[in-house]
Amino acid sequence: MADDDVQFVEINGARLAYRIAGPLDAPLFITLHGGRGMGDHRSDFKAYRPLSVDTGGGGCYRVLSFDYRGHGRSSATKPYTFSQIVDDIEGVRAHFTAAGRDGEEDKVVICGGSFGGFLALEYAIRATWMGTIAHDRTRASDKTEEEDAIKVLERRLDRAPSFSVRMLRDKVFGRFESDLEFRLVHLAMMPLYSERFDADQGLRSCLGNVYNAEAHNDLYSESEKYFDYRDQLGQITAKTLVIVGDKDWICPPENSEFIASKIPDATLMVVENANHSVHLEKNEEVIARIRSHLET
Repeated sequence: MADDDVQFVEINGARLAYRIAGPLDAPLFITLHGGRGMGDHRSDFKAYRPLSVDTGGGGCYRVLSFDYRGHGRSSATKPYTFSQIVDDIEGVRAHFTAAGRDGEEDKVVICGGSFGGFLALEYAIRATWMGTIAHDRTRASDKTEEEDAIKVLERRLDRAPSFSVRMLRDKVFGRFESDLEFRLVHLAMMPLYSERFDADQGLRSCLGNVYNAEAHNDLYSESEKYFDYRDQLGQITAKTLVIVGDKDWICPPENSEFIASKIPDATLMVVENANHSVHLEKNEEVIARIRSHLET
């Protein structure tokens, strides 16, 4: 994707970078990227853009992917908090939708993965009017699931010899001293994220990413880190699809199974031989399942 197709919109005092594709009159499909302090919208937009095209077997959507404040090409406008980013999601939704003829807001699809999945859960709990939500590879609480990820890492350390349990516990789940340290630790842990890791592509990805240690640290501060949605999942009224790779190391499938069991009428999709980036590793399978979910 060329950088010149990135657009910007002012939301809640921040300048947010985004891409959008699909017919103006199609339902809005908002993607929420992963990576606290290091993620951006690019891979999600590439993964979900096929939904903007009518394949003849169903409808299409207006796919919108954006960078959170302090991430990617968006402005480094504080505060970096869950609440503020969820407010920004609502601001983006309101900006790109209009009131229908009956005066009600158009319904949208919210699709979040990893950190974006946490945000999707909070948004869905707040916005119970929303018609549909799809989210994947996430957790309902940070209190115990970090320990689950550490246990998985201990079994898979041979796949990332330059990474350590201490880096996961104290850095990824804690604080980085600099943007450079953040970049180096992310490069060391990258082999864990894919069942078919390409080292050269991993290096290119790290060199092309924006790393904001301050945003990461604020979003992992004591006031932000220990969210717990478990008792609120039953409040979600949106039609929900939960997708997870059976090899996901940092958000193990058991977490998604729990989420699906607590959200009324939620559907769980466990994808074989897929890791944390299930939407990229098994893209056609995931896109087909999302289409089916949205059209039934």
